[in-house]
Amino acid sequence: MKAVIVNEYGDQNVVQHVERPRPEPQAGEVLVKIHAAGVNPVDWKIRGGLGQRLGLSLPIVLGGEIAGTIEALGPDVEGFHIGQNVFGIIGSGGFAEYAAVTTQHLVRTPDRLDPIQAAAIPLGALTAWQAMVELGGLQAGQHVLVTGGAGGVGSLAIQIAKARGAHVTALASARNQDFLRALGADVAIDYTAQAFEQVVQPMDLVFDTVGGDTFHRAFHTLRRGGMLVTAVEFPTDEADRYGVRTARVFCHSDATQLTAIRDLVESGQLKPQVSTVLPLSSIREALALSEAGRTRGKIVIDMIA
Repeated sequence: MKAVIVNEYGDQNVVQHVERPRPEPQAGEVLVKIHAAGVNPVDWKIRGGLGQRLGLSLPIVLGGEIAGTIEALGPDVEGFHIGQNVFGIIGSGGFAEYAAVTTQHLVRTPDRLDPIQAAAIPLGALTAWQAMVELGGLQAGQHVLVTGGAGGVGSLAIQIAKARGAHVTALASARNQDFLRALGADVAIDYTAQAFEQVVQPMDLVFDTVGGDTFHRAFHTLRRGGMLVTAVEFPTDEADRYGVRTARVFCHSDATQLTAIRDLVESGQLKPQVSTVLPLSSIREALALSEAGRTRGKIVIDMIA
């Protein structure tokens, strides 16, 4: 099978296209023929050295977010069948034609989505869910601020928060203001035109997907007792100074949560936002686009192209 690997850590030059043996599913695993794979910041971070800190062994097949069809079943697999369309997040191995995946990482793909759309959901939506619902305790009627609202994670976070009854304020550049409103944001703010922390009303919850200066300024938008959850920074003692709580979300696979997310998709409350679709042969370009951090929605690799 075709696959994208790194044999060493470094820049784009370490990303290699290779032929590898097709994996065989072991007990509790299924073999997935991958139709599409989402591109995420964690992919180029693993390429740059994060893989070592995560305990991954070289060579690493990059890619952790997939949509595809079950090709074969390993021993002791229940609840799945050959030919079933599935999607989910896996530790690595997504930028390949096939992957052997533990069934607890997969759920049935929403019927209304094609593989490209399906591959744009699992990691971003689970990150947003775990940040706002699991860690942030999001409740209906609360006021939520989403930074980086036009990105792959932020665009899903806006929709999830709205589906759960929140009042949502979102930040993006001028060109993405209408996009934020189309996603359901009640208030869209151009962070390039004004200091957002001076105009945003006291928030119950902030979900930060940007980091840096935006992360630090976001503390000013919270009411006392509110909470800031970040996907990119590490909490500091600022929380004590402002009388708020803070947490760092580390996305993990959760079939129950992904099923709830699928239900939102099937009810029409959550729609993936795909900005760019590229073939596997253009993986370096896809990683560079992700690393630049200026895309609207998700970058997806079409494994069939």
